[in-house]
Amino acid sequence: MAASPSTARAINDRFALRLLQDEGPLTATQLKTLTGLSRPTVADLVERLQGSGLVHVVGEAGAERRGPNAKLYGIVADRAHLAALDVRTRSVSVTVADLLGTRLAEASVPVGDDHGTGPAVEKAVALLERTVKEAGADRLHSVAVGAPGLIDPATGELRDSSGLPAWHRRLVGVLQERLPAHVLVENETNLAAVAELREGAARDREDFVLLWLGQGVGAAVVLDGRLRRGASGGAGEIGFLPVPGTSGLPSATGCDGGFHELACAAAVDALAAAHGLDPADALAAGHGPFLDALARRLAVGAAAVVSVLDPGCVVLAGETGHQGGAALAARVEAELTALSPLRTEVRATALGDAAVLRGALLRARDAAQDELFP
Repeated sequence: MAASPSTARAINDRFALRLLQDEGPLTATQLKTLTGLSRPTVADLVERLQGSGLVHVVGEAGAERRGPNAKLYGIVADRAHLAALDVRTRSVSVTVADLLGTRLAEASVPVGDDHGTGPAVEKAVALLERTVKEAGADRLHSVAVGAPGLIDPATGELRDSSGLPAWHRRLVGVLQERLPAHVLVENETNLAAVAELREGAARDREDFVLLWLGQGVGAAVVLDGRLRRGASGGAGEIGFLPVPGTSGLPSATGCDGGFHELACAAAVDALAAAHGLDPADALAAGHGPFLDALARRLAVGAAAVVSVLDPGCVVLAGETGHQGGAALAARVEAELTALSPLRTEVRATALGDAAVLRGALLRARDAAQDELFP
């Protein structure tokens, strides 16, 4: 069935807005060429989008040729402001951006063990408020929070998780109560995968698994270009994966004995010390025997994931993946090749420590554009 006139207009408008987002400011002629629409249809489209306050004239093109210059149309970036939060165990980082995702202000603060739940939440909220003010934003449209732990797929809420500070879960509730904004929460590893998929190491992949290697250990699964969360939101909880070489088996309440015991930051530090290295710079130093031993450990967990999902690509992220870089990734790939018949490329993160915050910003931008774009 042919689309109704109103549906066709909405489809055309959204297509044009996506082009303006991806390509930057365009003339009406360029929009005609890229959309395949007629000149009168494009003229009506531009008029509608200008009337809605989503598009405005940002300049002129064609100054180098004779004749009148063509108007350049672009998205009104300050139509909505966004915020992204990266909530770690001992810190919070914030970015405030416009509708196009251009970062306007950034800040971070430590949150120590000496903070109670209430003070920790207030410190995080105060940081957000200061950063919003610094960015010159009147109000926020969408806020995305990246945090460790499980996200309930039915409610979108951060679930109670052992070992995580209580203020994490409380912070999301306080933000939802105080802000006249759409507040979203997502697992930090999933957000890192979204960022690597769209802007980082996996831009050319439809299928990959991101291994998060830091204070905690986890994975994010992307298949057919889509993030897969699992039935309970726990896809990728590989810290609980039973593997050889640990002290025992993990349990439902703790990942000691699981892959976490081999690959978490504390385990990497202990391995470095066993090789006579300073844990603070062992990864960056590129010490061969240490990297070889670490790669063997990481390949054990990666092989289990690869044998089930066959993603074709594994991205090493988090503190260890970032600092180990290409040297560690190459070693893990070699070890994985020996363990599995499934050909798998291993890459280092391209975004490093910024991956979670960047993924949260993309999530907030998508939410705002889904609501504002026709």
